[in-house]
Amino acid sequence: MNQPNLRLLVLTHGAGELALERLIGLASVEVAGIFVETKTAPRRSHLEKLRRSIRYDGYGSTALKFARKLVGSGEPGSSSAATEETLHRVRKIAADHSVPIHFVNDYHSPESVETMRAANADLGILLGTNILRESVFKLPRLGSINLHQGLAPYYRGCPAIFWELYNGEREIGITVHFVESKVDTGDIILQRTVPLEYDYRYESDFEAFITDYRQRLVVPCANLIADAVQMIADGNEARHPQDCSLGKRYRLPIKKEKDELRRRLRERRERTIQYGSAQKVSGD
Repeated sequence: MNQPNLRLLVLTHGAGELALERLIGLASVEVAGIFVETKTAPRRSHLEKLRRSIRYDGYGSTALKFARKLVGSGEPGSSSAATEETLHRVRKIAADHSVPIHFVNDYHSPESVETMRAANADLGILLGTNILRESVFKLPRLGSINLHQGLAPYYRGCPAIFWELYNGEREIGITVHFVESKVDTGDIILQRTVPLEYDYRYESDFEAFITDYRQRLVVPCANLIADAVQMIADGNEARHPQDCSLGKRYRLPIKKEKDELRRRLRERRERTIQYGSAQKVSGD
């Protein structure tokens, strides 16, 4: 029986359960530890939160959001509840496979760094984390790799799918790359593309479309990261340096950009309807 020859250190905020199961199932690797960071957002004052909400969501949505908080009418199935459910599934996966799991407040705290170093890992795996410093992602012997929803180097940063829709792309990329200090700029190991076509039954509710579309990416993402790790374990991975001049780093869209996407979606739908009508007439 072959012994595992690659020890993995998995860092996550709780996402990527299927990817985690795929990695655990690889005969040539051993998951030396799962580290879940519980602090997922920086602390901000109420004034900072208000300003950010207005910038990203607008005055109307901000007023509604804060009104709901004041009267305590949060909707069932909140993000915090979803996070607890996700963490429960990650705990179960770790328990079922006897994999050590650690919950830390901050990856960069001295205590967390020391515990991760003690895992003596060969390769770090990032499955949905905030931006990490070199003191963390360089801990494993070979460094760390990241699963990025975006066709690097053209689409780096976040959020996935929004900017592809905004730019009228017909596909979205999935990239596994080594981690470097600048976001999503490390050498690429594997990439694949998935068709992207907006479903106009969602009308202008692109947020709902993106949420549902991301579910379709779960399986290809899990398979791609497992394939990349298998290649590294076998010693036959090919590293492809990125030419970052070909693309850009995207950031969270502000209210004006969200409104512009809605306008573009309406415009594209009208063109599609007009084109379909013209085709029907010419075919008569």
